[in-house]
Amino acid sequence: MDQENIFLFVPNLIGYSRILFAFISFYFMPTCPLLASVFYLLSGFLDAFDGHAARLLNQGTQFGAMLDMLTDRCATMCLLVNLSLLYPQYTILFQLSMTVDVASHWIHLHSSMMRGSSSHKSIDLSGNPLLRLYYTSRPVLFVMCAGNELFYCMLYLLNFYEGPTVGLLPAGLFRCVFWVSVPIAVLKFGISLLHLVTASRNIAAIDTAERKKKLDAGK
Repeated sequence: MDQENIFLFVPNLIGYSRILFAFISFYFMPTCPLLASVFYLLSGFLDAFDGHAARLLNQGTQFGAMLDMLTDRCATMCLLVNLSLLYPQYTILFQLSMTVDVASHWIHLHSSMMRGSSSHKSIDLSGNPLLRLYYTSRPVLFVMCAGNELFYCMLYLLNFYEGPTVGLLPAGLFRCVFWVSVPIAVLKFGISLLHLVTASRNIAAIDTAERKKKLDAGK
C-alpha cells in the first residue's frame, strides 16, 4: 500500500481553499466591502464541510485540526485589525477580543494535548457542562461560530452600507443581522473566557499531580 499523503486529504484541501478565500477577502477589504464579505463568509462557511468530510472519508488528522483552528483564529484576527482601523475608538475592545480568543484556544488546545486528546474539540465529558454542550452539539457550535463571524462581518459592512431594505424589517438588512448576532457574539466571548479559566485549571491539576508523583517517588 502506498504511503498516504496527509496534505492531500480532502478536508485539508478544503482548508487550503478557506485560506485562499480569506486572503482574497483581505485583499478587497479596503476597496470592495461586499466582495470582501462574500469571500470572508465563504471561507468561514466551508469550516462546516471540512469536519464533515473528515468524518465521512475517515480522513481526520491532527494536521487538519490544527489547520482548521489556525485558519479560524487568523482570519478573525485579520478582520478585527481592519475593524480597528474603521472604528479606532473601539480598538481596545477589538484587541481584547483578539487576545482572549487566541489565548483561550491556545491554552485549551495545550491542555487537551496534555490530557492525551487528539484535538482541541475533544474534551473531558465530565468537565464544564457549557463547554460540553458547545463541543458535542454540532448545531450549537455552528450557530455560535457563525453568529460570531456575522457580528464582526456586519460591523465591517455597516461602516459602508446599511444593507438593502427587506420586507417589514425596521432597518437595513446588515443592521438587523448585526443586532441579531450581538447576543451570540457576547456569549461566544464568555465561552472563550470560560475556555481560558477551565484550561488553566486543567493544566494546574496536571502540574499538581505530576509534582505529587515526584514527591512520592523521592520519599
